[in-house]
Amino acid sequence: MVHDAYGALEFLELREIDLPALGDDAVMVRVQAAGLHVGDCFGVRGEPFAMRLVSGLLRPRYGVPGFDLAGRVHAVGRNVKRFQPGDEVFGVCEGSCAEYARAGENQLALKPESLTLEEAAALPTSALAALHGLRDAGKLRAGQKVLINGASGGVGTFAVQIAKALGAEVTGVCSTANVALVRSLGADHVVDYTREDFTQRAERYDLVLDSVENRSLSECRRLLTPGGTLLLNSGTGAQGMDMLIRLVKPLLVSPFVRQNLRRYLSTPNHEDLVVLKDLVASGKLRPVIDQTYPLAGTVKALRHIEGGHARGKVVVTV
Repeated sequence: MVHDAYGALEFLELREIDLPALGDDAVMVRVQAAGLHVGDCFGVRGEPFAMRLVSGLLRPRYGVPGFDLAGRVHAVGRNVKRFQPGDEVFGVCEGSCAEYARAGENQLALKPESLTLEEAAALPTSALAALHGLRDAGKLRAGQKVLINGASGGVGTFAVQIAKALGAEVTGVCSTANVALVRSLGADHVVDYTREDFTQRAERYDLVLDSVENRSLSECRRLLTPGGTLLLNSGTGAQGMDMLIRLVKPLLVSPFVRQNLRRYLSTPNHEDLVVLKDLVASGKLRPVIDQTYPLAGTVKALRHIEGGHARGKVVVTV
């Protein structure tokens, strides 16, 4: 699936393109499943503009959406040591909505044996975002209380499980239709936002992971303990200058309050993909897949994600 210009999702079309060059340090993967997330929608539309700093200022440099993949190794560069042709792998790349994709050796790991390729493709970006937010940026410790806004979404379903694996007491926020799902993932408490304003709860939390950002900064801060941490992982609740303000304001306020208000970057790497694999093997982590689409249905898949109510992950099969 390729787009030659930024704009509507319908700019994507199915056509033949050349294989990406392999390179000495890269792995060529025969893609069998691609996990999608809202960042792929941003990449096709070229909005917010900051996306173009990565994908090309005036037009897409490569033009194939998708970062997450699972498949079989087709070929390896001469410097690659971890993998060989035929290995089943999962991880991140540039352009996974294609039959073949190139990935760096450090961006892949062997697929968890208990997962299908479709399930494995759902893991990388979203599960790593949850891991890096809770473990690294949030310094979550056993016994602490954490609230996850967007607990039934792509990052949220993983965050509930990883927070439990880290020993936290977990409260998930979701809609009525997803209460049972979030509870099944291990949440100790579930708040149905259609029936209760979660920002008005009397409970205070050591950490709040907000993957929706549909409430004001002050409303979210009141949920925190005096020294608590607010992790913001969306920024999609506004556009233009309002989005810029929303992205920057917590970083400007944080130095002047006791609470820690922060955004964070999640950088995929082999070691943490192995952490995810081990969590899966131990039964502490499982992907939730909302819907799967064929490669030709990528536009429909991205539209479903943009609707904002995907239950877990959306996957394209190749």
